[in-house]
Amino acid sequence: MPRTDTAVMADRADRADVAGVADTAARTVPDPDPGPPAPPGRRPAGRGRGRSKAGWVLPPVAALGLVFLYPLALVVWQSFTPEDGGHSTAPYAAVLAEASFRDALANTVLIAVGATAGALALGLVLALVIAFVPFPGGRALSRFIDIFLAFPSFLITLALLFLYGTVGMANGLWTDVTGAASGPLDFLRTPWGVLLAEITYFTPFVMRPLLAAFSQVETGQLEAAAALGARPWRIVRKVILPEALPSLAAGGALVLVLCLNEFGIVLFTGAKDVVTLPMLVYTKAILDGDYTGACVVAVVNIALSVALYALYRTVVARTGPRSASRTGGVRRRAGA
Repeated sequence: MPRTDTAVMADRADRADVAGVADTAARTVPDPDPGPPAPPGRRPAGRGRGRSKAGWVLPPVAALGLVFLYPLALVVWQSFTPEDGGHSTAPYAAVLAEASFRDALANTVLIAVGATAGALALGLVLALVIAFVPFPGGRALSRFIDIFLAFPSFLITLALLFLYGTVGMANGLWTDVTGAASGPLDFLRTPWGVLLAEITYFTPFVMRPLLAAFSQVETGQLEAAAALGARPWRIVRKVILPEALPSLAAGGALVLVLCLNEFGIVLFTGAKDVVTLPMLVYTKAILDGDYTGACVVAVVNIALSVALYALYRTVVARTGPRSASRTGGVRRRAGA
């Protein structure tokens, strides 16, 4: 039967009442419990976490500034302080005009570059042999390199003096055999002796990163190159060296900076005619009492080291390891 107008109106009124009740119930539902209110005086967790990080960072930074940056600032400040008082660049003009400074700078650069080149060549050959040529004791020799890095530089110099010094074993054997008054070896007191000592001492600093890089070279690449008829030196040049270039650059930059600042080797060889920048700092400060001049030479040495480090970072950034992913192959550890 068709519904009357009264019934339709009553149905609509019931629906409106139901919707109103539902809306009222939705409005009266309480919000989720926000938890207990924060106690008075307590700050948000983000700020507290930031303050806790600052509390951990500030003490090491303050210690670094007190132990390293403050003495360095004093050296720089003293380098601008002439003996008659005041502050000017006159000490720099006086030191840079000295022939002894120019000779020391030339000796420092030439010896550092020569020692770095020798350490790179010798370290590359020795690292290749240890990593890719199986022989008894290769792994033990690789471990010994880590121990060698802890040796002081003067210890190597003393060992060379015992072997090749004027009264060393080699000259002693020569005089015993020939009856001569003195032996033929007397080069440790020359720049060549300093160069030999630095190459001997700093070569492991090149070998260590190279061995780490060689351990990541995939044997599958080497086997594929050998199967295609490539000779050993071609494999080294085309497969191994491209992977090791960043490590070679890192080792060479480290050795170059260390050679620029080396003091013990030059002092213990007794090469009086070989004056480097660190030796000139020692001479001016301890022997001559010229602290301002010593600070000037020290600042120049620091600037030279920082410039070379910046150059090293630039070279590494441009010749960094390739980002391409490698697939397949079994990795072999150095000396395996």
